[in-house]
Amino acid sequence: MQKLLIILGLALLLLGFAWPWLKELPLGRLPGDIAIEGKHFRIYFPLTTMLLVSLVLSLLLSALSGWWRR
Repeated sequence: MQKLLIILGLALLLLGFAWPWLKELPLGRLPGDIAIEGKHFRIYFPLTTMLLVSLVLSLLLSALSGWWRR
């Protein structure tokens, strides 16, 4: 449990340092993201972004799980 918390803390720290560059990525504005705007409301459903982030996280966690078990 200690290793997991340390790794998550370091990952959040790296994410915080990389945020100025990460916010420039087109995530949230990809083709397939659904945006509906009316006169008094806005609905946004980032379908493609969610699928892409899920795929990347699944691959990353899958690779880390093999390393973690050693």
